[in-house]
Amino acid sequence: MITYRCYQSGDEENIVALWNSCLPKDPITASRFRNLVLLDANFDPKGLQLAYDEDRLVGCVYGLRRLLPMIGTDLEEDSGWITFFFVAKKYQNNGIGTNLFQNVVKFLKENGRKSIFFSSYAPNYILPGLDEATYPEGYQFLQKQGFTRLYSPVAMDLSLLDFYMTEDIQQLKTKREAEGYTFSIAEDKDLYEVIQFANKVFNPDWGRAIREGILQVLPLERILIARHQEKLVGFCLYGGYEGVGERFGPFGVDPEQQGKGLGKLLLHECLFRMKAEGLHNAWFLWTGEKSAAGHLYLKTGFEITRTFHVMKLEC
Repeated sequence: MITYRCYQSGDEENIVALWNSCLPKDPITASRFRNLVLLDANFDPKGLQLAYDEDRLVGCVYGLRRLLPMIGTDLEEDSGWITFFFVAKKYQNNGIGTNLFQNVVKFLKENGRKSIFFSSYAPNYILPGLDEATYPEGYQFLQKQGFTRLYSPVAMDLSLLDFYMTEDIQQLKTKREAEGYTFSIAEDKDLYEVIQFANKVFNPDWGRAIREGILQVLPLERILIARHQEKLVGFCLYGGYEGVGERFGPFGVDPEQQGKGLGKLLLHECLFRMKAEGLHNAWFLWTGEKSAAGHLYLKTGFEITRTFHVMKLEC
């Protein structure tokens, strides 16, 4: 007989084991699960719904809502998120996943949520959406639950083995420097401005990633900034997420300064520094394939390695 309940202390070992059995292409360690789920300021045990066959965990769905604002006082009170779900293979197609989803949706609706997303949650998303190519059954399942696709960000990877700073990049940098632009490694005096720039011009999650990355493991040598006559106009970094050195980003240039190759210069300088550290690859999880950044990445030699679907359910 299948029984359903929310997370209780001690379940994490079973959750990690079942996760790695069901999602072998996206495994997780106990420490990552602890950091990304249990220690998330928005974690609520009622949102982590489990299915047991006697003492054997056979299914899991995790939903959450914002308890701590990303910035200011905005709790996004209409929105909830589901960031992962899985059911043991031999227990699939028996209604267990549907029952778990219904429990999570009920939890979120009871807390006033009108829209539920998979899985564009920040800060601690596992993947930015559903990878249909890797998990076609999962994509079909979400559709059966009433989720519809909103957009499809892509992940990209670049091998650094053949990367080098070309002459045209050097010439572009010299030209921009003659116009009053500077490119440098961030110092303590730059941090407040960089974080506020990331928060206000781009996404509060980027400012959070920079702040928390520095507090944990991110050295300032991995943060590059661009200025024009002392005004901050762009930044990029690597190693800011979970201390993974090869993970590139976040990265942004003031929209008013675009079209001058500043993003290209920051990107190439960052990739050069990554290779100089001995890193062999650069990768990131989330960009728009048709965006200006997406085009820049592709021109630089990045290749699309995964496509995700951000999904939405109207309650």
